[in-house]
Amino acid sequence: MTLQQLKYVIAIAEKGSINEAAKVLYISQPSLTNAMHDLENDLGIQLFIRNNKGIRVTNKGEEFLRYARQVIEQVVLLEDKYLNKEPEKQYFHISAQHYNFAVRAFIDLVQEYGPDEYDLALSEKKTYDIIEDVKNGRSELGILYLADFNKKVIMRTLKEYNLTFTEMYTTKPYIFISARHPLADRDLIRMEDLEPYPYIYFEQGESNSFYFAEEVLSTFQHKKSIRVTDRATCFNLILGLNGYTPSAGIYIEELGGGDLICKPLALDETIHIGAIAMKDSVRSEIGRKYLEFLKKYLIE
Repeated sequence: MTLQQLKYVIAIAEKGSINEAAKVLYISQPSLTNAMHDLENDLGIQLFIRNNKGIRVTNKGEEFLRYARQVIEQVVLLEDKYLNKEPEKQYFHISAQHYNFAVRAFIDLVQEYGPDEYDLALSEKKTYDIIEDVKNGRSELGILYLADFNKKVIMRTLKEYNLTFTEMYTTKPYIFISARHPLADRDLIRMEDLEPYPYIYFEQGESNSFYFAEEVLSTFQHKKSIRVTDRATCFNLILGLNGYTPSAGIYIEELGGGDLICKPLALDETIHIGAIAMKDSVRSEIGRKYLEFLKKYLIE
């Protein structure tokens, strides 16, 4: 097994076609096909399923890809540091639930640490997609939460995918409401107080089980509920309809305006916010820096 073969596997998976991968790799299609056959024979596993529509990665292939991406990323860092005279280009991808404190930490990372060249990505995604991104090596880290009702299912999924969860912050539930909301003057809000108002929550797609919901109120019945896909829409509906959505009580006002407020919710539940990563993976320097910035906002 060679580094070149690892690059071949990654290119085929990304393009979904041996022909297209061969073009970007500047080799012939037969040469690439033979190289993949040789690698599969050496490994004793099938990496791809080939059909008329193209290439599909097998389950074993997905596992192999995770490690292949890690190896190639480390090689690129070594080459940048010791072989190239140009400034190092930093690569860092992260997937997170819809938290504006995760965005604020990302901004700090770029402003205070960002090198001359970088390729960074921050994706706000559905819970299961975050897990998939980290599992498949598309993101170094994933930011999500655990609670009493979903902890067993999420942790079982992480264990199955060889991922770890590192807790960074623990809190009781809060809700976001408008500063002009009829309940805005309450020191503590109860579930029965919220009954007349629409509950805003994030769409989870095919994995729309309440175990993968971003909100601790997903197990409750709501007379009025609205499903959204992005944070801006969520906040606009809260402001325009006197809606509400559960939160961890952390809100960076400069990123969302001053019209939203957090209020504690009378609910016997605990929220654990943390980072998921591949087990035994080597954290990049920029990844460590991001977690430092994130922890700063969580503590503050």
